[in-house]
Amino acid sequence: MKRVVGFAVLLGLVAVGARSENWPQFRGENTQGRSGESGVPLKWSSTENVAWKTELPGEAWSSPIVWEDHVFLTTATDEGAGCHVLGMDRTSGRILWDREVFRQVTGRKEPRNSFATPTPVTDGKLVYACFYDGSFVALDFSGNIAWTNRAHPFYSQHGLGTSPILYRGLLIMARDGSSDGPDKSLGWQKPWDKSFVLALEAGTGKERWKASRGLSRISHGVPAIWHAPDGHAEVISEAGDVVQGFDPDTGQRLWSSEVIGEGKVPSTVLGGGMVFTAGGWGGRESIKAFKLGGRGDLKETNLVWEQRKGMPKVPSMLFLGSYLFAVTDAGVATCFKAATGEIVWQERLGGTFSASPVAAEGRIYFVADNGETVVIEAGPVFKILARNPLGEKVQASPAISKGKIFIRGEKHLFAIGTN
Repeated sequence: MKRVVGFAVLLGLVAVGARSENWPQFRGENTQGRSGESGVPLKWSSTENVAWKTELPGEAWSSPIVWEDHVFLTTATDEGAGCHVLGMDRTSGRILWDREVFRQVTGRKEPRNSFATPTPVTDGKLVYACFYDGSFVALDFSGNIAWTNRAHPFYSQHGLGTSPILYRGLLIMARDGSSDGPDKSLGWQKPWDKSFVLALEAGTGKERWKASRGLSRISHGVPAIWHAPDGHAEVISEAGDVVQGFDPDTGQRLWSSEVIGEGKVPSTVLGGGMVFTAGGWGGRESIKAFKLGGRGDLKETNLVWEQRKGMPKVPSMLFLGSYLFAVTDAGVATCFKAATGEIVWQERLGGTFSASPVAAEGRIYFVADNGETVVIEAGPVFKILARNPLGEKVQASPAISKGKIFIRGEKHLFAIGTN
């Protein structure tokens, strides 16, 4: 039975595989953390099975993205003031160009955050990036600036942690802050009514639409696109107190459900006709599953289940086949039945975690803050397949492309896999 279930999970991964050679945004295809590639490395160390290791300028926790022969990432120099986009050669790790795109005024942030945390995104034509102050930039693959947009400043005592996504020529990003000015902080525990979801035209940087959240609190979650059975699409995005669906073409808010979590960090996870949320602090932590497809102010009428154990505060979750996987910041991994929220297994991996896990070839890769990647079998039986130390602090989520795993450390970018 174990082999059959494992194979079924693997089939679920392969279903997205034809388009998974590139890793164009945070957590890859539709931000869901799944790769359909084969030949993905299982074991490595700081000295073994490493194709290359490149020292990076500045400091940042944005994740790398990969398109064909290019790797892109962002960084911040001069104590966060200098905003840079880097283009690298995927095969050699050589930095092809390092462009300072603008300067920003820095302020408060959460200690685990950085001044260049949003992961860039690419459509194969341009690479799009965003920084701590909320400014956008688009560059071509040679590092030439195509456009900038600094019309939507962002303020939060935690800094900016979410990332933009692309859909049908639109650059879409959630802006769930806690203030509309550097000296007007409301604090993350106080709801406010000025959060929004924004869409820019990818080719020009001009605003297409700006959709109000309503009253809610701070969030760093990255949106995802849900393709409904009838063919229409929705932008699914979470704020601190709500999960909502928007029309991607117009920005019209289609529905809203209450989460009541006092802020959240993990990104949107979709599967089985549901959206899975994880958020909350101060004793209000929980994972919730909501049925998709509703309209209007749903409150919690579309709530399928709620689970108060095993909730991650920072790492995003993974939906694979019939299961939902998560790791807490303290290193406790849990497998849930996606349909009911029932815990299948719960085990301690060791270490602390900030990076979101990714999956490939029926395996899940959990990258700890100390740089060790714990690889487990993706299924209803807990089995550790490998422990792979890098010897460098890691908080960025990994990327998988063309048989390699790209892991950003505190000082270096590593390409794992020598074959």
